[in-house]
Amino acid sequence: MIYRLNEIIENRKKNPRPGSYTNTLFNSGQDRILQKIGEESTELILAASNQGDKRLIEEMTDLFYHSLVLLAFRDIPFSEIEKEMEKRHSGIS
Repeated sequence: MIYRLNEIIENRKKNPRPGSYTNTLFNSGQDRILQKIGEESTELILAASNQGDKRLIEEMTDLFYHSLVLLAFRDIPFSEIEKEMEKRHSGIS
């Protein structure tokens, strides 16, 4: 599903849709996207501390989404993240 979400985000960048939250973020610029990542990171920490697994999952999902928006905004393909992960974890079984 993360690949599908990434495709949707990249599609919104190429083909903006009126009323799209993703397009609102793109139009607001990098500072707003970074602000949202900061907010979601804080919410994730709070959820992990004392709000239960369901909230943790919800907040992690929000953080993933906003991180993918940042990558798309910066024209960094998700495949670059995969390459870096492979490089860091090659040989681990």
